[in-house]
This record gives sequence, structure tokens and C-alpha cells, in this order.
Amino acid sequence: MPTATVRDDIPLARRTVSPALRRRGALRRGLLGAGVLLAGVAALWIVFPQPLRRLLAPPPVQGLNARPGLDGRLLGHFPYAEVPASELVAIAPGVQLQVDAAEALQAMQRAATADGVDLRVLSAFRSIALQKHLFFDVKSERNQSAQERAMVSAPPGYSEHSTGYAVDLGDGREPGTNLSRSFETTAAYGWLRANANRFHFHLSFPDGNPQGVSYEPWHWRFEGSAAALRTFEAAQRLSR
Repeated sequence: MPTATVRDDIPLARRTVSPALRRRGALRRGLLGAGVLLAGVAALWIVFPQPLRRLLAPPPVQGLNARPGLDGRLLGHFPYAEVPASELVAIAPGVQLQVDAAEALQAMQRAATADGVDLRVLSAFRSIALQKHLFFDVKSERNQSAQERAMVSAPPGYSEHSTGYAVDLGDGREPGTNLSRSFETTAAYGWLRANANRFHFHLSFPDGNPQGVSYEPWHWRFEGSAAALRTFEAAQRLSR
């Protein structure tokens, strides 16, 4: 009597899926699961936008009835860490900047002087503690809301000045224009518009800027190093 044919005559080892194929399949399943999860979050965002945003948003800032947005901004301002004291150098009595920014600024001032322009530094590095005073105490003195104060001064922990890369500049021949919109009419401002990029300084808050901060023709930030570019990357991305 003939022996019954064995239908499954391929050895088990040869029927086993290879480890590489298993890993590939697991990756596909993982990506599919991630896609489903993201789709679910997106659906919740549409159906329940406010509760979900409150859940994902950072906690409120002490002393302010406001929360940073999902991009980190608080009342229009991005968060910035305070530069270590070891990276600061004096550029005038009581005035400091991060060392790279200081070197570039001094070169820019020399070039301006050679062109007959008196470019003055009005403010440079400010600690977070000092920024706290400038924001909350002045806000109280002027009876301003947080939103009103943030239009002209960043909350503590959100000021470019704390990075050591930002400066407020004025025209030594027209001090009456210091820290005012009228600075844009001065020779110093005109010179900066024509030459500041050569020294890696960039106007932080031009008229109609997407951060919603008041126009500040006097406020310039240094972007001439990899560290400085990283510091301001979020602000640059928003302005593109």
C-alpha cells in the first residue's frame, strides 16, 4: 500500500519568517499605530480644542494670568535662558554683553564712527531678576495690564537681553530719540539699516513683526555665532 503523501513536507525552519522581515513588519505596525494615535489626537483637537490645549500647554507663569503657547511664547515673547556670567564681558561701565556679541558690537561702533555716526549703547545684558523689576514694578507704576506691558517689555525669562546677545542702540547726536520710534529718523538708524548685517546684528522687532511686539527700531540682536543662531531659531522661523 503506498505511503500517504505528506502535504507539509517543508521543514519548520524554512517556513519561519526571517528576523529582518519580522522587524520590518513590526516597524510597519508601529508606524501604523503612531498614525492612528496622531489622527486620534487631531480629531480630539478639532472636537475639544480648548480642553486639549489646556492639557498640553505649559503651566501659567507666576504673577501672570497667562500661559505660554504651544510654541513657548508668552504674550508674544519666546523664552530665553540667562547667559552664564563667565561668558559676559564689559563694554562700558556697568554694561555687559556676551563675548562674541561684544566684539562684533565694538567693531560696528568703530565702523560707524569712521562714517561720522555716533552709535551709542543704551542697554545690553539684563539679568532675569532685573527684567522682573522692569516688567512687574513698572507695569504696576504705570497701571498697565500684562498684555500692555508685554508690548514694550518682555516678561522675566522671556527677554532677548538676558541672552547677552541683544542691545538697545541710540544716536549720540540725537539723545531725544532714545528708546522711541523717532529713532528711525536718525543717522544712526539709517546707518544700522545699511550696515548692521555686516556685523551680524539683526533688528528684532520690525514694524508689523509676527510676534506682535511693538516696533522697536533701537533693539538689535547678534546672530553671528552658531550658539546665537540656535538661541533665536524659533523667532527666526516665525518671521519667515
